[in-house]
Amino acid sequence: MSGFTLDTPFAMKGLQLRNRTVMAPMCQYSVTKKDGIANEWHYVHYTSRALGGIGLIIVEMTNVEPDGRITDQCLGLWSDDHIPALKRIVDTAHAHGAKIGIQIAHAGRKAQDAAQPVAPSAIAFDETYKQPRALTTEEVRAMVKIFGDATRRAVEAGFDTIELHGAHGYLMHQFHSPRTNTRDDEYGQDLTLFGREVIAEAKKHMPEDMPLLFRISALEYVEDGYGIDYGIELCRAYLEAGVDLLHISTGGEGTPSQDKRPKVEPGFQLEAAHAVKEALGVPVIAVGMLDDPHFAAEALASGKTDLIAVARGLLRDPYWAIHAIKETGGDFRAHVPEAYIRGY
Repeated sequence: MSGFTLDTPFAMKGLQLRNRTVMAPMCQYSVTKKDGIANEWHYVHYTSRALGGIGLIIVEMTNVEPDGRITDQCLGLWSDDHIPALKRIVDTAHAHGAKIGIQIAHAGRKAQDAAQPVAPSAIAFDETYKQPRALTTEEVRAMVKIFGDATRRAVEAGFDTIELHGAHGYLMHQFHSPRTNTRDDEYGQDLTLFGREVIAEAKKHMPEDMPLLFRISALEYVEDGYGIDYGIELCRAYLEAGVDLLHISTGGEGTPSQDKRPKVEPGFQLEAAHAVKEALGVPVIAVGMLDDPHFAAEALASGKTDLIAVARGLLRDPYWAIHAIKETGGDFRAHVPEAYIRGY
């Protein structure tokens, strides 16, 4: 038993969180001018969760190049023009006591609006997706630098932490999955090479005391997908490359097979997080239908995870963190904005 509660502070390097609640990154598909720049919707969406008492906000999948987006309505970080709107969100989140990170990514073969998506290998996601083009070796090396440039912009915008997206079938996941990477160059001979190089490049642009997060699908659900043992070895490689905190998810790489299809229920990914934590002795963020306050509190108390990430529950209730801490007997008043105290 860990003894941690939802309102227990969390610290890693220079990141100090007021509690153990995390807003998981969720695409909003709300960019209106297709320029990748955050607008008023994003500002209100994220800053309202800061008011709601969340410990750490992770801004949605934000993409390193225009054709790296899932859709043209997704956020971007391929230009310095993206920095001011994001900085406005960061500054306001800080003013209301939250810390805030951003998830940096490339959709790879899942880029729906790209004329021709790119991927490690020319393998389509399924028959409804476009046929991707395999990146050349030089293009892969250039992509590493592009991730680094996006990280620099995120740091300039004032984010407290960076999360690299290596889950859900997007580009970094595509590189480390044997079923989507059939290359014969060095990036096919070592399936973690691309991810490890991106980690090293990102850290060049990050302050020493800023932790680097990595979201990973610890196992796949397709018939020929990898299992938790392979996922743990991926995590080990990325930790050795410089990752500080693992955000454990699963799947997203294809249609689940009948025998591997998960039963989507509260905590259905929690055991994967626990397996990684136990095997590697590192802190983890768990995610996946953890919005029941008592279930979330028990997951923390049991020591299976160090942080609780909530996604759709925070779409329904911007004040989920305050309400969950209150319901589980924590010091919720410390998280309530002064102007709202009389409501409690």
